[in-house]
Amino acid sequence: MKKTFKIEIDCANCANEVEEACKRIEGVSELSVSFMTQKMKVTFTEGADPDEVMSRLVKTAKKIEPDFVIVNS
Repeated sequence: MKKTFKIEIDCANCANEVEEACKRIEGVSELSVSFMTQKMKVTFTEGADPDEVMSRLVKTAKKIEPDFVIVNS
């Protein structure tokens, strides 16, 4: 399953760091974070619980960039 989320992130470097860290989360097949468009695209692995994966994803992103916010889900 693929989902696109509108996000708020403060800088391009933070977006890159969030992307690299979140790609390693179990349940994430593919992930991209765009500072320019303020969007995050996530492809979940088959059988993964998207809500659980997103919870871990947000927790990881906030460790890197405390102001990271998903505007819609």
